Amino acid sequence: MLVSARFKPFPGRLPMMAAIFATLTAAWLFAWRGRRDLSLIALAACLGLSIWLFLFEIYSPEYGFRMPWIQTQLHAGGEGVS
Repeated sequence: MLVSARFKPFPGRLPMMAAIFATLTAAWLFAWRGRRDLSLIALAACLGLSIWLFLFEIYSPEYGFRMPWIQTQLHAGGEGVS
């Protein structure tokens, strides 16, 4: 199994990441074909979707604002982490 058993992806996260990838690919293809206006529109859509996904993950009630690499809880002996 490639993914940890503890890992639970956000509902809607993977389709949103696919949409971001698709809009970024569309922007690249439009630019390659010389359609600068459509490329900029697709790039703006990609940026908007990326910001929305970032804010969704930050403000998620289950995972938001968690930094597991920073542990600030007290030990059982009452002393903080030194």
